[in-house]
This record gives sequence, C-alpha cells and structure tokens, in this order.
Amino acid sequence: MVNVLTPERAERAHGPRPAAPVVAARDRTRRRQTVVAYLFLAPTLLFFAVFLVLPLGFALLLSLSHWSGFALGDIRPVGLDNFTGLFADGSTFLAPVLTNTLLFALGTVALALAGSLTVATCIDNLRFQGLWRTLYFLPIVTTVVAVGNVWKYMYEPGGLVNGALNALGLDSVAFLQDPDTALPSVVVVQAWASVGTAILVLTAGLKSIPESYYEAAELDGAGPVTVFRRITLPLLRPSLLLVCVTQIVTGLQSFALIVVMTRGGPGDATDVAALEMYRQAFSYGDWGAASAAAFVLFAVVLAVTLLQLWIYRRGGEDA
Repeated sequence: MVNVLTPERAERAHGPRPAAPVVAARDRTRRRQTVVAYLFLAPTLLFFAVFLVLPLGFALLLSLSHWSGFALGDIRPVGLDNFTGLFADGSTFLAPVLTNTLLFALGTVALALAGSLTVATCIDNLRFQGLWRTLYFLPIVTTVVAVGNVWKYMYEPGGLVNGALNALGLDSVAFLQDPDTALPSVVVVQAWASVGTAILVLTAGLKSIPESYYEAAELDGAGPVTVFRRITLPLLRPSLLLVCVTQIVTGLQSFALIVVMTRGGPGDATDVAALEMYRQAFSYGDWGAASAAAFVLFAVVLAVTLLQLWIYRRGGEDA
C-alpha cells in the first residue's frame, strides 16, 4: 500500500514553508553580502590585474610579435615565428640553454634535498635545535649578490677551496673557468644557499611524526636504517614534495646567481633560460624572442611540477 502524504501531513512532517517575503529578504541579504565581499576584494583584484594579468597578456602579445622595446607603435605581428626560431637549426636555446637549465635545476634539487634531509635528521636529535636551524637559515637572508661573490672568490685558484685541495696534496681546479666544472660549481652554491629553507620544512615534518611510532619500532628491535626507511621517509613525503617542487621551480628560474658568478660563461657552459631571456630583451632588443622563451620556460616549469605531483600520487596519497 502506497503511503501518500496529504498537504497537511507534509507540512507537519517537513515544517511550514517559508513565506515569500522571507525568502526575498534572504536573497537581498546574500546579494548585499556578496557585494560587500567583492568591495573588500577589489584592491587585491586590482593589484592582481595590474601586476599579473595585464603583463601576462602583454607578454603573450609580444611573443607573437617583433618589438625592439621602444615605441608601442613599432610592434609588428609575426605569428609563431618567435617560437619556431627558438627551436630552429642553429639556435642555442634548446641546447645548451634549456639543457643547462634542466641540469642546473635537477642538480640543485638532488644536492639540496640530500643535504637538508641529512642535516634536518641530525638536528632533530641534537640540543639547541633552534640555534642550529638559525645558523643553517642564514644564507637565505643573505643577498644573492653577496653569496655569489663570496663563493666566486672561494673558487679562485688562490681561494679557500683550492687551498684546502692543495693542503690535501691535490692540484688546483679552475672551477669557474673550465666549461666542464663551471655548471656543477654553481649548482653547489645554489644548493648550499637553499638548504636553509628545506631544513625548516623537513624539521617541521619530522616534528609532526608521532613519537609512539619510533617507540614501537624500538620495542620491535628495528635498527636506525630500518626506522628511517620504514617510518621517517614515508611520513615525510608531503614535506619532501614541497621541498622538491619549490627547489626545482627556483632552479629553473635561476638568474641572479649565474650573472654574479659566471655571466653564462665560460662560453655558454652556464647559460640558462632566464639569462638568455634577459640577453634577448636588453642586449639584443628582441623582446618577442624573449617573451617566447619565457612562455617555453613556463611550460617546462608546469610540466615538471605536474610530473612531480603525478609521481607523488602514484605513491598512494593525495597532494
């Protein structure tokens, strides 16, 4: 038998329907609240539009045009010629510029991640942890120009690094003058300068791991290597992902340190995408090619970031 509710029973079951004036008043209140919310957001949205959306649109226009950087009336559309020129025969953008950029970023991530994970694990077992974290964070608050110049003098034939090698009975190395060692030498400096931030992130991740896990592992007789591999690393995956993404994005966009230490030399051994964009725009006056290179670099950064997130999700967790 079908139980059909009469209008009276339905009203008693679900309560009386709100009157039309009440619904209209609620709608007016919501609209007023929406307007007020957008008024509060207006300064931020205006800032976002002026300093991000408009420059992005102008850069997209320039990437499809030829412009020497002077009068706006000289902008001449050229279609996709700027993009095809980057990968044409004889172009140095794909190799060695983009290749150097990827090697620089990957090398920085590998060294910074290994060093910060080691140091963060050691600090977590020491006293005065705040002092050690502060000491390792100091390179972050130091200007890139100062860091680059100090390491540049340390790499000199009579500098500190070669002095240490000579004290060990080894020959001096032309770190920044040899095309084979210039890029790895700058990678070491970039990794050293970025270890501080990674240490803070990983230390916070280590603090979030419950101590009961380590106590249970100790009762089961697990050794330090097993504990680190089975407990610490899996539970540090979100922190490791954050470090990897931020470090590789920073490495792909690196510019100031390269300019200070090598200016892209010797030859083009340390020429990276950001430096090439700067040269195309301000040295050669080809803003179209510089803008096209910027969008190619953006695509590379996006692809590498999405690849990292995909690899992370393959591990069984959501980013």
